[in-house]
Amino acid sequence: MIVARSTANQVALPGAVTLAIAWLWCCGGIAQTIAAERGGDVATLTRLSDDWDKAIVRKDEKAIAGNMADDFRMIDGYGNVSAKQAFVADIVDPKLSIDPYSVEEFDVRVYGDTALLSGRTHMTGRHDGKPFESNYRYIDIYVRRAGTWKIVSVQITKLAAPG
Repeated sequence: MIVARSTANQVALPGAVTLAIAWLWCCGGIAQTIAAERGGDVATLTRLSDDWDKAIVRKDEKAIAGNMADDFRMIDGYGNVSAKQAFVADIVDPKLSIDPYSVEEFDVRVYGDTALLSGRTHMTGRHDGKPFESNYRYIDIYVRRAGTWKIVSVQITKLAAPG
């Protein structure tokens, strides 16, 4: 039983209040722990995403593939589906050159061992010597397996050129 002290007297709190205070104290600590873990997950996922974007630009096949789960799938802006091997091969194709790009409206949402990363990108580069420009929104889905975050799926939606 918890005893509340006042300057005049001591008051014994009913069992339900005692349980409520204990629950708040316990769950408050749990909530803080969960919030701290989520904050760490968001920081980790943000770094993974940024590192993956940079690896794509520099065509670092090992870093690109290393961020991806073996069962990775991508759905492109036309509805085509690619598996990991085809995605990596397309990115490292010598005919493709992607300029450094940034992600706008970046957002990370963590749901336990699943995370949704989304944003908007304006990408430029060259394919087979011809310049290209691409604008899209994307969602990357990461899953934590054996303590490691890996990207399992990407879906992009083509957008009209700005302006």
